[in-house]
Amino acid sequence: MGVRKGKVLVVDDNAGIRKALEILLPLHFGEVRTIPSPVQLVSTIGTFRPDVILLDMNFNTDINTGNEGLYWINEIKRIAPDIEVVLFTAYADVQLAVEGMKRGAFDFIVKPWDNDKLVAILKAALDKSRKVTKPSASTNTDMYWGESPRMLEIKHQLEKIAPTDATVLITGENGTGKDVLAREIHEASLRNGKPMVAVDAGAITETLFESELFGHVKGAFTDAHADHAGKFEQADGGTLFLDEIGNIPLHLQAKLLRAIQNRSIIRVGGTEPIPVDIRLICATNKDLGRLVREGRFREDLYYRINTVHIELPPLRERKEDIIPLAMRFLKRYAEKYHRPLEGIDASAQAALMAHSWSGNIRELQNCIEKAVILSDGSMIGRDDIGFETSQALAGKLHETMPDGYDEERLVRDAMTQCRGNISAAAKMLGVSRPTFYAKLKKYGL
Repeated sequence: MGVRKGKVLVVDDNAGIRKALEILLPLHFGEVRTIPSPVQLVSTIGTFRPDVILLDMNFNTDINTGNEGLYWINEIKRIAPDIEVVLFTAYADVQLAVEGMKRGAFDFIVKPWDNDKLVAILKAALDKSRKVTKPSASTNTDMYWGESPRMLEIKHQLEKIAPTDATVLITGENGTGKDVLAREIHEASLRNGKPMVAVDAGAITETLFESELFGHVKGAFTDAHADHAGKFEQADGGTLFLDEIGNIPLHLQAKLLRAIQNRSIIRVGGTEPIPVDIRLICATNKDLGRLVREGRFREDLYYRINTVHIELPPLRERKEDIIPLAMRFLKRYAEKYHRPLEGIDASAQAALMAHSWSGNIRELQNCIEKAVILSDGSMIGRDDIGFETSQALAGKLHETMPDGYDEERLVRDAMTQCRGNISAAAKMLGVSRPTFYAKLKKYGL
């Protein structure tokens, strides 16, 4: 293939690498320029106007974290979002590569590099930089109901409650999609033409709690240079989503309860009550009933937010949805990272099905995103997934057996000690829930 038009800018502090690329890259691209420091990057972008930048991740000999590279990715995308960036690093750090690509990098190359692979990736980046793509609707917040009976029951429940103004409490483990379900309720409601304002209630510092939720007037405190509408006012006419409500300190819960009961707020430093018309949805991964019994959550607030309670099941209890969800994430990230992937092979599917998924859907999403980035073939394989297969997990059951124990007795004892809790017994033995369940079925337990 002949030399293809296009401009490539190389940013690397190693003179030997720059010299090698000054020989290699002009054989394949129209114009190539190299610079030793990102300090010259902004001015060079303005004068040279590259299509692709090959960016080293580290420029200080004593600092090998890649933070410089991440900073300059952000700068490039800020001033010239159409330029594609390929990362160049001597440190095969998967998490760093993933973070760089999440920030907008096209791909990454690890030193020492393969010439053919480097050229192929730069050509692909050049092709991408020349395409005019139409923005597509985001699928990050699409609700996937799947085939799980519990999820279909929740879907039916949502259809009944969404058109009402009933307050909803969503509970479930981290990563089960509580925020996605809240968005789904809002979109199916009669308030969908108004905003849904989401607040991580547990992350607001105590000193800013009232100001963030209820707003403040000019001069209320040192930095209050102008009137500010809080989250309640911002959500007026729409939906207020209070995430992680179980993390709000007890002494602040009374102030929240008052605003919810009265459907009005008073800005910090103000005196006049301001009426607000909101639909309230709350979420938490905590057992609020237990917190009430322990005196750590107000009982009156608990009943006020608990008109309708929806508990999202963990992913391990909706196993039939694991592979379909994985395929949805595969399609999303294959498009985002320009990987020609066709599917997930049998060994990888077995690993996905055997995994315990303590982080639930969010963990599965991150797992597939990383696998897409690392995969070199047309299919996601077991090695791309990066955790143990069901066979390896099953082997752990035998490794945990004391001398003189048979497998059936070990399984029975685990169930006895865990009072019939399958998840706890499986965890105690160091195996996945599906593997342990298969053992129960094998021995008729």
